Amino acid sequence: MRVEERLARRGGWVELLRPFSIAYGVLVALHGKLHDKQLLPHTRLEAPVVSVGNLTVGGTGKTPMVVFLARELSARDFVPGVLSRGYSRGKHLGEGELNDEGRLLARMLPSVPQVQRADRVSGGTELIGQGCDVLLLDDGFQHRRLERDLDLVLVDATRPWGLAPVGTGAAVKSILPRGLLRESPTTLARADALVLTRCDQVSEEELASLEAELEKDALGVPRLLAEHRPARLVRLGDSETEGLDSLAGAEVELVSAIGNPAAFERSVELLGAKVVKHHVKPDHYEWSAKDLDCVGSKRVITTAKDAVKLEALGDVAARYEVLEIELVLTRGESVLTAMLDSMPESRARRERNNLHEGLHG
Repeated sequence: MRVEERLARRGGWVELLRPFSIAYGVLVALHGKLHDKQLLPHTRLEAPVVSVGNLTVGGTGKTPMVVFLARELSARDFVPGVLSRGYSRGKHLGEGELNDEGRLLARMLPSVPQVQRADRVSGGTELIGQGCDVLLLDDGFQHRRLERDLDLVLVDATRPWGLAPVGTGAAVKSILPRGLLRESPTTLARADALVLTRCDQVSEEELASLEAELEKDALGVPRLLAEHRPARLVRLGDSETEGLDSLAGAEVELVSAIGNPAAFERSVELLGAKVVKHHVKPDHYEWSAKDLDCVGSKRVITTAKDAVKLEALGDVAARYEVLEIELVLTRGESVLTAMLDSMPESRARRERNNLHEGLHG
C-alpha cells in the first residue's frame, strides 16, 4: 500500500500525525507571513518568471502544463527555459543529469533548455546566460524567494487536497504529515490563476462543488479548466504509433510510478480498456528488470514519465506501449492568453527586438 493510500484512510496510527500537522502548518504560515512582509530575501531576475505549482505533494499534471506553456510562449517569439529543483535527481544521477520529469521534458521540448538545481536563483541566472528570455519555474508556488510575474497553481479535480476519498466519506484534507497539503488552501488567494486539471474525470456536480470551495479560499482568482487527454499510443523506445481506439475492449496491465496512478488508470479505462492489473511504485521510482518479473502476458501500457526509465531496461520492457498525454484547456483560454500577452520583456528580448527593428530599418 502506497503511503497516500494509508493516509487516505481515517483512524488508526495515522491520526497520531495530526499534532505534527498542526505544528508544521504553523511554521509554514509563519514563513509565508515573513515573505508577505518582505522580511525574507526575494530576488528578481532579468527575465520574467512564470511559476507552475500546486498545493499538494503528488501529481497534478504539471509536466503537461509546462509543455503547453513553453509552446505558447515560443509561439509568441519568447525563448523559454525550464527551471526546477529536480526532485530525487541527486539520489540516482550525477551532476548535470536530469531526473525522470526532466528527461521527459527534454524529449517533448528538445529545443528548450533546462536547469535542475536547488538554488533556483543561480539556475535561472544560468538559463538567462544561455539566451532564455522567460523562465518556467516548475513546482514553484512554495519557492517564494524567486520573484515571479505569473503564478499559476494546478488543482487536480480528482483529488484537490492530495488524498482520494475512501468509501462515501469526504477526502482527508490535512497538511503534511497527516495529509498531503503543503500549506493551507487559503494560500491559493496569492495565485494569479488556478488551473483545475483532469476535469473530465469528475462529474459536473463534483466540479461545481470544488469550484465553490475554491471560491471561498481564493475569492476572485480566475479558474481555468483543463483535461489531460490521451494524445497517442507509441511503442516504447520507438516512434511507431498505435491507434487509441485499439484499446477499446482490450485487457491490459499498467505499469506506473507517478504521483497520481489512479488518474492514469482512469484515462486508460476511459479509452475502453479493461485494466486487469496495475503495477504501481512510488513517484520517481527507478525501475529494475526484477520489478517487472510479475508483469504478465497481457498488453502492457505505461506512462511517458515511466517510459524514459523503462526503455533503459531493453528487451525486458520492449513490448510495452506508452500512453502520451497532452493538456487541453476547456475553459479560460482567453484569460491565460491575456496573461501571457501582457508578460514583461526581458532585457535580452528588448535588445533582440531593437536589433531586428534596426536591421529592418
